[in-house]
Amino acid sequence: MARNIKKEVSKIKEVSYSNKDFNSLRRELQNYALTHFSDNIIDFSDASLGGLILDLGAYVGDNLMYYLDHQFNENSIERAVEQNNIERLVREAGVDIPAASPAFAEIDISIVVPSTQINGEYVPNASVLPVVRKNSSFSTPEGILFYLLEDIDFSEVDNEENITASIQIGKLRQTVPVNFILTKKGIVSSSQIKTETFSIPDTYKAFRTITLGNDNVNEIISVTDSNGDIYHQVDTLSQDTVFKILENNRYDSEEVQSRIELLYASKRFVSTRSNVTGKTTLRFGAGSQDAYDEDIIPDPSEHAIKLYGDRVSFSTVTIDPNSFLTTQTLGISPRDTTLTVTYRYGGGLSHNVSAGKISSVNTLITRFPQGISTTNESLIRSSLTAVNYSRASGGEDELTLEELRTIALLNRNSQNRIVTREDLIARVYSMPTNFGRVYRVAVSDNPRNPLSAQLHIISRNSSKKLVTSSDTLKQNLTKYLNKFRLVSDSLDILDAIVVNLGFEYSITVEKGFRTDVVLGAINAKIARYMDTKNQQINKPITIGEIENLILNVPGVVTLLSFNIVPKVGAINGNSYGAYSFDVKRNIDRGFLFPPPGGIFELKYPNDDIAGRIL
Repeated sequence: MARNIKKEVSKIKEVSYSNKDFNSLRRELQNYALTHFSDNIIDFSDASLGGLILDLGAYVGDNLMYYLDHQFNENSIERAVEQNNIERLVREAGVDIPAASPAFAEIDISIVVPSTQINGEYVPNASVLPVVRKNSSFSTPEGILFYLLEDIDFSEVDNEENITASIQIGKLRQTVPVNFILTKKGIVSSSQIKTETFSIPDTYKAFRTITLGNDNVNEIISVTDSNGDIYHQVDTLSQDTVFKILENNRYDSEEVQSRIELLYASKRFVSTRSNVTGKTTLRFGAGSQDAYDEDIIPDPSEHAIKLYGDRVSFSTVTIDPNSFLTTQTLGISPRDTTLTVTYRYGGGLSHNVSAGKISSVNTLITRFPQGISTTNESLIRSSLTAVNYSRASGGEDELTLEELRTIALLNRNSQNRIVTREDLIARVYSMPTNFGRVYRVAVSDNPRNPLSAQLHIISRNSSKKLVTSSDTLKQNLTKYLNKFRLVSDSLDILDAIVVNLGFEYSITVEKGFRTDVVLGAINAKIARYMDTKNQQINKPITIGEIENLILNVPGVVTLLSFNIVPKVGAINGNSYGAYSFDVKRNIDRGFLFPPPGGIFELKYPNDDIAGRIL
């Protein structure tokens, strides 16, 4: 039979798929209609029925193109804009969403104990020395609570049986000491402790979840059920073993204070936090405690989907993948019990209190030796005092979604180890908040050791001023990074150099503009430009950008002079850093470079920006 080539060719209609906006879609639809439907409709003006059809089709196409582009962008961490999608992509990159981090401080705890005479010498009575238990709380005048992280044992002695606490003579009766003042140091954290209970019904539910009531949860201390069984926190539910830290009571306890024991964690959970809601969710496993799960090779017939009307002649079995989720290899789901969850929460910049602020005893938990009288116990407890002689640090507000996006981009290819500089920076910013948080970090080569890198860090205080990171924060950071670094790599953690600057300028103003308004607008722009959130370690200042900021303020005619001056020591009642910085020697091609490992700071914007009108 002969083919009708003309009829087949007429069926081919060219369609363009490159048009994506309303106007191009409408134009393409009009050309298409004029080409293929000219016998039916000719008028496509705005007021005609044909124009209405074109507008409707272009409108639908434009909306579909928008949502198609939006969905495509939401699958990329660089272009996503919806908060829930950004959180999902951040987690897929292997980054935990942290809460506001608590502050840490070192406090001196002192007690007054009666004296006793041994071999003719007056010494503290060791039989009444207490142990100040962890979770004892101390407070500031503003009501910020700090909790003791470890027990403080005043009866602890060294190898020569001498008390390790520092000893001072207290009250004297003539030349005989009546009592002694014993002082020991302890570490406190500003995160509060909370206990919640959750009643779990007698129904099996795979991957059961519970949500904690408080925001900014930074550490799960314990999760137990009504039978006393412990649920262990793991990184993923497929992790079936955890490490348990035990006190070392062996002969080498002086060198090794703790022991590590490997435990099988059949009951386990993972925790996730939402930056949008601020809540933390615990997700448990999918296994049933009542089910027998010991088969090395499972029987496929036990997991087959029931087929209606199946016959014996069927030679294949359709496996239902959902049935494999009940295995205990992903942990056991709680059922018919009450879960008790104890956790720490809270933190922020306001918790970085200054020295001497932690001075009140809020809740005191002690343990005294057996046989001590009630009177001596009450006297010692009432004599206890605490004070921090150094400021608290490590507290930081929770990260914004944009900051999380940046960390996720750095961490996306790290493979849970530190190989590149980006991996190291991502690990520093991803440190759990209960260990404290670093505000800014930079990595540079070590000029004295090619196999080592220098890690410069800096923190902020409660006034959002740059301060040196505390020793406790550095120790926590060292232990945390040691888990991810390569064996041959080494790191030197150093304090970043804070360079305080001031700005002086003179301008001419157009007639009709108030001079105070113009100067205020210029000062505000310079202050925003020099805000610490816009500064990084080793980041230079572009002098031309600041000059453009001044010239673009309405009313400014000319910029007559502009100078950057260093601020060192005490000036007009303001306290600056001690680093002496030569501005002229560090300007190169319009950029002001900080010293290696340095960061610029405009510490007092109201005093450090001075403008004149000539």
